[in-house]
Amino acid sequence: MRLLTRGAQGWAAEDVQVKIEVPNYSDRALFAMHDLVIRNARLYDGSGRPAVTGDLAVKDGRIAAVGSVADGARESVDAAGLALMPGIIDNHTHYDAQITWDSALRPSPALGVTTAIIGNCGFTIAPCRPADRELIMRNLTQVEGMSLDVLRQGIRWDFESIPEYMALLERQGAAVNIAAFAGHSSLRTWVMGQDAPRRAATPAEVQEMKRLLQEAMRAGAIGFATSTSPAHNGEGGVPMPSRLADDAELRTLVGSLKESGKGVFMLTKGGHTRIDFLEELSALSGRPVVIAALLHNKTNPQAVFNDLEAIAAANTRGRKLLGAVSCCPLTMDFTLHSPYPVEGLVSWKQVLGLKGEAFKAAIAQKEFRDAMRAEIAAPTVFRLFNGEWDQVQVVEVADPGHARYEQRSVADLAREAGVDPLDFMFDLALAENLDTVFTATLLNSDEDAVGRMLNHPNSLVSLSDAGAHLTFFNDAAFGLHLMGHWSRDLGKMPLEEAVRRLTGQTAEVFGLKQRGLLKAGHAADLLLFDPATVGRGPKRRVNDLPGGAGRLHTDAVGVHGVWVNGVKVADAGGMLPGDARPGVLMRDFAA
Repeated sequence: MRLLTRGAQGWAAEDVQVKIEVPNYSDRALFAMHDLVIRNARLYDGSGRPAVTGDLAVKDGRIAAVGSVADGARESVDAAGLALMPGIIDNHTHYDAQITWDSALRPSPALGVTTAIIGNCGFTIAPCRPADRELIMRNLTQVEGMSLDVLRQGIRWDFESIPEYMALLERQGAAVNIAAFAGHSSLRTWVMGQDAPRRAATPAEVQEMKRLLQEAMRAGAIGFATSTSPAHNGEGGVPMPSRLADDAELRTLVGSLKESGKGVFMLTKGGHTRIDFLEELSALSGRPVVIAALLHNKTNPQAVFNDLEAIAAANTRGRKLLGAVSCCPLTMDFTLHSPYPVEGLVSWKQVLGLKGEAFKAAIAQKEFRDAMRAEIAAPTVFRLFNGEWDQVQVVEVADPGHARYEQRSVADLAREAGVDPLDFMFDLALAENLDTVFTATLLNSDEDAVGRMLNHPNSLVSLSDAGAHLTFFNDAAFGLHLMGHWSRDLGKMPLEEAVRRLTGQTAEVFGLKQRGLLKAGHAADLLLFDPATVGRGPKRRVNDLPGGAGRLHTDAVGVHGVWVNGVKVADAGGMLPGDARPGVLMRDFAA
């Protein structure tokens, strides 16, 4: 090439060698339109429509195209033989405390969950003054089966108000998307202090709670959550504060959601709380009402269906009521140090606050045990434990001399010993300083009945309780269990409907914008799985809580990839290494 240059003698022409680097245009990744393309997957789009085979493209955290994608991408996944669906939306979690020390929200992301709704039952940690922190933690220790030492070491108290708590969540980020309820018990504690679990609120106190609730809604809370369940007790057996609310208080607080024009009312219902009253609250607020926990009890088998039919009737009158049901049998591991299955019994109240030798002496008394036996034998609408001793097993003994009892039912062991099952369990525990580990299948063990509940048009698949009861049970893999056990193994629900129940339906109920569907423009929250193997693995104990404390863990089966807003957070081996926090705090919900 000849180049004209200017030197000391003026302008002159000069021959020069010029090397031009030509890009390799066959390398499509260099000029990729998309960040990720998943090809040849069976696409379950979350709407309930039958699956189709196709591709899905992701760009800047959102789904860019669904169907046939010809353009290249920085990353391409061949999903032949696998299925792709929206990420699971877990609408009933209790990660409120854990999220402050564990932004990964273990184990949920590895189990296909890409969005978690926290604050259910109203058991939140905000608002909270410094003077009330110990009370809040002690209540959670009782009602949610959490370790007080874990909570003391783990909770990051960089907040007091709900807006400050939400700002903390937004600053630190999380592996999954988060939406947060404003919790009734915490509102009551802020306003009423030590009186919160002891009496009805005055009109002025109710108005202050309403002001705080409205402040939370403006800050982006997803709604208002409470509990009237007699199983929900704080430290020493004192009822959780929300249980002391009268109907007038609930009308004021739930009714105030109408002023926000959005949000969901979530309630864990005691037997005395009527569906027609909850229909009234729906009418006052104009908002959906999610009613938990509708679990099947074999000793009162029709009760849960009566509730579901009352919910269905309310919907025919233009209300939006849903019954939160579980696809998992309610199975708990426990010791008599903290026997959650029986703590809701009236007869147990007298020993709830006792410790050490005083507690042991009380449960050794025949009068106490007879009162328990009589209560368990009496019919009721809802109770965790109903005397099904064949469903209670000895898991682990503390005394090697009792090893022959392990993995056997209390009913069989008591029969051999010629004693009442309650006496056998209590006497064994007392002989082992209360360290004997039992497991009990409490509710939802009749699969025909549970299948009917799951398919009820006004039910919502829910109740994982992820983040709570860490030493008792782990149902965080509820979505994988629905798809594997109920859809594939039992054939009780088509897979496309199971996916809808876990994604599109939940997004619609809770007003989650542009989530829950495989649709262009929606967030790229994705779960890639093998329909032939998907499910949950056996439970095991891990020690990764603050201070090295243990919790029950369940591994995913058949999960090949989980993406949150387009960022991969888990694969077939579980959570990916690192500290990815692609989740967002959701503050804006559909009306």
